[in-house]
Amino acid sequence: MRKPWVVGVLLAGVLLGGCGDPASAPEEPAPAAPSASATTHQRSPASPGPEPKRAPTVLYLGDSLAMEGQEVLGEELRRDLKAKYTGAPYSGTTLCDYLEGTADRSLVPAADKAAALVRRLRPDFVVLQFWGNSWGYTPCMDGITYGRSPARYFTRYDADARRLTEQIAAAGSGGRPRIVWVSQGPDPITPERIRRVNALYEKRAAVSGDLVADAGKAVSPATGRYTWAQYLPCTAYERSHPGFCTQSGRDRTTLHRDDDYLHFCLAPTTSKPKPCPVRSPGILRIAREITKTVRQAAR
Repeated sequence: MRKPWVVGVLLAGVLLGGCGDPASAPEEPAPAAPSASATTHQRSPASPGPEPKRAPTVLYLGDSLAMEGQEVLGEELRRDLKAKYTGAPYSGTTLCDYLEGTADRSLVPAADKAAALVRRLRPDFVVLQFWGNSWGYTPCMDGITYGRSPARYFTRYDADARRLTEQIAAAGSGGRPRIVWVSQGPDPITPERIRRVNALYEKRAAVSGDLVADAGKAVSPATGRYTWAQYLPCTAYERSHPGFCTQSGRDRTTLHRDDDYLHFCLAPTTSKPKPCPVRSPGILRIAREITKTVRQAAR
């Protein structure tokens, strides 16, 4: 009975490894996304209502899901909030990679640790997007995996979430940024794991006075928050914007490629990490939910 789970974990490791080249710097320019038509379509704001009195500064950190979506999130934040935005994701990472004091066994260099970036950029918001590396891909997890010991995995993940929160807060000094934890979408291999990861984010946000952007809900069926789906019904926004309702004749849109249940980019995974080069509905859904959360908090 364990064979499908083991195969799934190995596949997940390959997918993360394929996106997990730590030599790729976060500021590497992304290839331009192709246009669906010559007409420019003005996107509606992710959240209606008045704009913030002051344009927020937003820092985006995370793993391969953050890597693939960083350009789209930047576009949404700049368009909707006129935000000053910096993305510094590294594929294959988890929370401990962004902790100071782990440079010798981490996929993130010292200059790009969360606290170092907060001291340098002085953001109003730090958005954290982490799937919850559960298969030991990054050395900073010290070999702790969900498969070997769920209890040790969650104890360690909770401790790292607390330490990362404390380091970000201390680096902000008198201007502590608010952390936005991004909830994750369904995991078809270990669905209970992702449910508990999201609960951990909610607990950490409540204790620290921070925020949760329920982006995972935007890529889940209405009838099942933790039921994985490759396709979902098109939203009104997707129907009105060419290229986002990918199967308009069936009124449904594609979230994942046939060969990748984890990522939302509809282009093939590459060995060198980079932002997604094609329009991908799942990425936009996540970006709009994050933008809505930041907008509501920045008013």
